[in-house]
Amino acid sequence: MTELTAEQRMIRDVARDFTRTKVRPIADRLDPVKGEIPQDLVDAMAEMGYFGILIPEAFGGLGLGAVEYCLVAEELARGWMSVASLIARGNMLIGSLKMLTEAQQAVYLPRMAAGKFLGAYSLSEPNAGSDLANISCRAVRVDGGWEITGNKYWCTYADRADFILVFARTETDADPRARHRGLTAFMVEKPRGELPQGVAGSVIPKIGYHGWTTWELAFDRCRVPEANMVGAEGRGFYLATAGLETARAHTAARSIGLATAGLEDAIAYARERAQFGRPIAALQAIRFKIANMATEIEAARSLLYAVCAKIDSGVRCDKEAAMAKLFASEMSERVTSEALQVHGGAGYTTLHAVERHWRDARLTKIFEGTSEIQLRIISDHLLGRDAG
Repeated sequence: MTELTAEQRMIRDVARDFTRTKVRPIADRLDPVKGEIPQDLVDAMAEMGYFGILIPEAFGGLGLGAVEYCLVAEELARGWMSVASLIARGNMLIGSLKMLTEAQQAVYLPRMAAGKFLGAYSLSEPNAGSDLANISCRAVRVDGGWEITGNKYWCTYADRADFILVFARTETDADPRARHRGLTAFMVEKPRGELPQGVAGSVIPKIGYHGWTTWELAFDRCRVPEANMVGAEGRGFYLATAGLETARAHTAARSIGLATAGLEDAIAYARERAQFGRPIAALQAIRFKIANMATEIEAARSLLYAVCAKIDSGVRCDKEAAMAKLFASEMSERVTSEALQVHGGAGYTTLHAVERHWRDARLTKIFEGTSEIQLRIISDHLLGRDAG
């Protein structure tokens, strides 16, 4: 893919304007004080259709693809990465659409597309991050449903979501050589602004990714109806990994958005900041720094668009998605760090948004699979899992 269609350019430009007028001013005001994304902004995103970008039109969504999803995510991330991440809370089940029953699709998807049924994702545990098969949180069958007991970590938006998608172990005697078997997914519904009954939580302090709260959760016989099991019993691992290509493309898009914001802020600052009798934008060291930043961003964007085109064509591209996520996230940290350097001492204050871009870019190398995990995926494709 080399060129966007007229419709895709329009979608990008509308999202860019939405970010410029709605998202960036709110982020500049709230992120320095660790404020939360306002509900009226969430409602405005719902009106734009952003929670249903990937949801089929038959269920009230926009019925678009990974290209459009990532175009919107990139633009939103130029304002606030947390807002760019929020759109996944409505589109989160699309990768596993075939695993939902027809009844679940009819009940959940229209509400998700309308921004009325947003979710949090509860997969990680204190001892299960990159190694998903090490999940120990248990779900035990009881009359009419299940009871979930165990600890979960890194559950962002758990309080404000309408449901938490929880992955728990329902089989304890699985073959130790196939530890990924025996995991099951459950949709734990709850009121907004509260944690579910039977769940206690503590806030995880973060250096960035402000705008919403990330939680450590303790489940103590949390009841879930039988109808809220998502997918087949014992097949939760496959549900968790079903949408990874799109999820990693989404992270690459967020990384590119952060880097672009850093570049734009650096250019603006370089033009207004004067030293030695002229703007620092006239200095070769600054000019070359900015040229390198822009080149890296464009390279990452081109790789991302190629991956999105493969996803939308139904072509398997887990290797390429890992490459896009790896390159874009590593690039984003470099570029936002350089943008902070252009600002000099001013960049090391909360008076300029560049420090926010830098802090948030650092996270992109960790979530949706660390850079090291992406390197493992890529090298396994090239060399085999056991190259001897």
